[in-house]
Amino acid sequence: MTQHLAHWDEAPARHYGLGPMGAMWQDLGKAAGSVNVGVRGVQVDAGRQSTPVHVHDAEEEIFFVLRGSGFSWQGSAAVPVRAGDCIVHAAGAAPHTLIGGDAGIDALVFGTRIPVETCRLPRAGVAWLGPSWIEPDPGEQPWQREAAAGVPDTSQQVGRDGLVLNVDEAVAQELSRGDCQRIMRDLAGERSRVSGVRHMTVAAGKIAFPPHVHTAEEEVFVVLGGEGELELWDCRSSESSPERAPLRPGSVVCRPAGSGVAHALRGGEGGMTYLAYGERNPASISYYPRSNKISLRGAGVIGRLLPLDYWDGEE
Repeated sequence: MTQHLAHWDEAPARHYGLGPMGAMWQDLGKAAGSVNVGVRGVQVDAGRQSTPVHVHDAEEEIFFVLRGSGFSWQGSAAVPVRAGDCIVHAAGAAPHTLIGGDAGIDALVFGTRIPVETCRLPRAGVAWLGPSWIEPDPGEQPWQREAAAGVPDTSQQVGRDGLVLNVDEAVAQELSRGDCQRIMRDLAGERSRVSGVRHMTVAAGKIAFPPHVHTAEEEVFVVLGGEGELELWDCRSSESSPERAPLRPGSVVCRPAGSGVAHALRGGEGGMTYLAYGERNPASISYYPRSNKISLRGAGVIGRLLPLDYWDGEE
């Protein structure tokens, strides 16, 4: 079975720097084989910004600060951020970028991948991009244009309420049932629309959720602390034991939708802490091979499957 497993120490890294922008980037999602969503690691230099100030019209981004401090520049004001903060940028929201503080700032950037249709008019020399149009060869590269604008002004600061949530401020939901024992904190909540991220703490020898596979949602897991194992169950096999792979801080797991392989993350001797990022698709169905149950999220129900010949002889 394909594990879709990588580690941030082994993923290729590249520094992008131009004018006020300076940061080291890693495509962790690509390294782990993600399909419809992604996750990148970014280390923003002190006093510089991660990217040009930008806004996505179709994609949603969620940042989680790993280390350091700085500012989340949103619209025309700066929001102070620190380790453990979760920042949500819904599609069409305020223009934003991340600015490093005196010692820089490291973060994980989760996001959806939505193809944007561009219709080129070769004779007219323009291209349609959604409701607007652009020139195919407008001259300077976008980062060069941003460089001329300088670092965004962070002197005007606003409060964090409704914009940033720290993991220590999030409500903890505890569950202990069978071999599931977890403490879960929803970091995005209603601020996000089509995706979400949870901070999970799983006890030693326990799992956060029963092994399951989604038909239409992709999930990404990043281990923050402790050690454990990734368990993979082949839903099409009669084998009763899973394939296992070790996990440690920095491990990145991607579980594409419709794989036919159920997954679970089990805590090691001292337990494990990780982030769980995923899509929110009401049409997705979850299958639990150990109990032979399915969950219909859009209908809010769960039930056990019956043999194919259950209705034979029935009216």
